[in-house]
Amino acid sequence: MDARLNYLASPTASKAAKQFMAVGRSLKNSELPALTQELVALRVSQINGCAVCVDMHTKEAAAAGETSVRLNLVAAWREATVFTEAERAALELAEEGTRVADAAGGVNDEVWAHAAKHFDDEQLTALVILVSFMNSVNRLNIITRQPCAGDYEPGLFG
Repeated sequence: MDARLNYLASPTASKAAKQFMAVGRSLKNSELPALTQELVALRVSQINGCAVCVDMHTKEAAAAGETSVRLNLVAAWREATVFTEAERAALELAEEGTRVADAAGGVNDEVWAHAAKHFDDEQLTALVILVSFMNSVNRLNIITRQPCAGDYEPGLFG
C-alpha cells in the first residue's frame, strides 16, 4: 500500500506536523503515567483500526516495560484481570471518547466520575488531550493510508 500523501514532502504538512508532534511530546512529559498513556494510545488506535499506531504504541509500551500479556489483553480489557482500577478507568474514558458517535452524548457522567476518582485534574487533562490527539493522529494516518505498520522502532518520535 502506498501513502496517498507524503507528509515529509509537503511544506504545509511539515509545519503542522512539527507543532502536532509537540503536543505529543508535551503529553509524554505530563503527570499521566507513561504506561497508562501507552495503553490508552493503543486502545484508541485499535478501535480506529490504525495499524501504524497500534504497531508504534505496542512497541513503545513494551520498551517501557509493559508485559506481552497485558498488551495482548488491551482489546479485551473489560474481561481481563491484569489492569489496575486506574488503568481500567482510563481505558473506559478512552473508549467512550473515541466512540463519541456511538456513545449518544459522548463520555457519560459515571465514566467521568470513575476516571476522576483515580486521576487528578492535571492527569485528567492529559488523558482527555491524549484521547483527542490519538483520534486525530489515527485519522490522519488512515485517511492518507500511511503504510509502515511493522517497521516502527521504539523511541523514533522521542
